[in-house]
Amino acid sequence: MADVEKEPEKTIAEDLVVTKYKLAGEIVNKTLKTVIGLCVVDASVREICTKGDNLLTEETGKVYKKEKDLKKGIAFPTCLSVNNCVCHFSPAKNDADYTLKAGDVVKIDLGAHIDGFIAVAAHTIVVGASADQKISGRQADVILGAYWAVQAALRLLKAGSNNYSITDAVQQISESYKCKPIEGMLSHELKQFKIDGEKTIIQNPSEAQRKEHEKCTFEKHEVYAIDVIVSTGDGVGREKDTKVSIYKKSEENYMLKLKASRALLAEVKTKYGNMPFNIRSFEEETKARMGVVECVAHKMIEPFQVLYEKPTEIVAQFKHTVLLMPNGVNLVTGINFDVDSYVSENSIAQAELKELVAQPLGPVKGKGKGKKAASGSAAAVATKVESAPAVETKA
Repeated sequence: MADVEKEPEKTIAEDLVVTKYKLAGEIVNKTLKTVIGLCVVDASVREICTKGDNLLTEETGKVYKKEKDLKKGIAFPTCLSVNNCVCHFSPAKNDADYTLKAGDVVKIDLGAHIDGFIAVAAHTIVVGASADQKISGRQADVILGAYWAVQAALRLLKAGSNNYSITDAVQQISESYKCKPIEGMLSHELKQFKIDGEKTIIQNPSEAQRKEHEKCTFEKHEVYAIDVIVSTGDGVGREKDTKVSIYKKSEENYMLKLKASRALLAEVKTKYGNMPFNIRSFEEETKARMGVVECVAHKMIEPFQVLYEKPTEIVAQFKHTVLLMPNGVNLVTGINFDVDSYVSENSIAQAELKELVAQPLGPVKGKGKGKKAASGSAAAVATKVESAPAVETKA
């Protein structure tokens, strides 16, 4: 059998790869909608995250059944980060849970993959919000700031453009809403079985990060997870005492000493490969927790830290998976956002950015198979996601 590493890299220049991304995207969008429906007053975050993960596993299990060696499943475990929690909150069985309350601002973040082709998404909601009661104040500022910042980013992501054009637009729009992007957060290029590709877009970099972070130019047939996280506070995420539950195998090698560590690593390699996983998914969570300590100490497994803003602040997030096709961008994840449910005294200050977000998003008609986004309000246009082609799911 040919060495896997020597096989040419599969990209969205192949129709089948596009189909797999779109199929993973459909599963992510469906799961995201279901999870949002579960976000009600008095609901347990742990239970919602568990249901989200079960649904991602179940739905990916229904496709490509005949291809026994084709890997598929969760690409990013379901997280519900509430209010000032920035990211990665998804408590394991023995960790402290959180019960949702009316008015909580909840960021839902999750992902799936088919054959290593990853689709991820994040969306922000307010628990108990109703159509007749508009959301206002700082909640509206931060959610609208994040929403319009991601819309600008999606329109600036095109072949030939550079990553800092997005960094700057996200900064300017967030500041228009008197908010700040979370410092140093990255949007990554996605590759087969790799959620953290080389090319990245940084948001709100510190001086040191700006010097270190590499400039890059986007090229056609690349795929990106465009992730925007905005705060009403100073934009710095800090670790608290919340236990990490999400981890990912790295490329490091080390002779592990503990039996529990070796058992954990063997199971991770088999079940998850290089995809992030939740410690909650292990039957014996206590043993897995013991094993993960040595793996993390020797950098064989990387933790996804749970970060927080100051207790009085609110954080919002939107994330989309985008294919850079020759005829324009193709969104494979993202669900409708009702911009009219939010009222803010602030708006985008820069005329050119206001104009940018009003432009239709999507493949250009006549340059390929893509359909042009339907006309309508900027908000309706902004969230148009092309439906994926039908895929055979033979049993």
